[in-house]
Amino acid sequence: MWMMLDCSSESDGLSLLLEAGTGVNAPADAFGQSPAHLAACGGQAFFLLWQLQTGANLNQQDCHGEAPIHKAAKVGSLECLALLVASDARIDLCNNDGQTAEDLAWAFGFLECAKFLTTVKHTQNMKLREQSGYSLKDNCGLPREASAGQKRACGIMGPTNRKRRRSDGM
Repeated sequence: MWMMLDCSSESDGLSLLLEAGTGVNAPADAFGQSPAHLAACGGQAFFLLWQLQTGANLNQQDCHGEAPIHKAAKVGSLECLALLVASDARIDLCNNDGQTAEDLAWAFGFLECAKFLTTVKHTQNMKLREQSGYSLKDNCGLPREASAGQKRACGIMGPTNRKRRRSDGM
């Protein structure tokens, strides 16, 4: 039996979901919110952790296009945001209005949450740049010269003379 739940009655709603044996990714209400959405919306980090450990889809979007990370940002739950980020939630996911969780945190005035998400975004972007080979670094993080094999693979060597030299030197 499904019941209509909203964020204002999260603790009662979460206990009813547990009693009813609701599926971990099953929409719990007419808005398509899963138990993970409700946990994030209520700032219930322990329940959210339990949901994630039992296989909840942390990027599942409701009818407004919001994932649990959006819900946590809207209520200013830094604990839930940190848990979702540590579990590899997509921070770039946009809701139906084109807003990310970071945008919502700024809009709702949760500056600590917004700054946290901004930092995470910048960190992830830096890692992506490093992984994509924009800068080649040694084990200590210092710039290094690309090897000939890497140059060939990346196409950064100039034109090569493909003629082979004969064994007699001619």
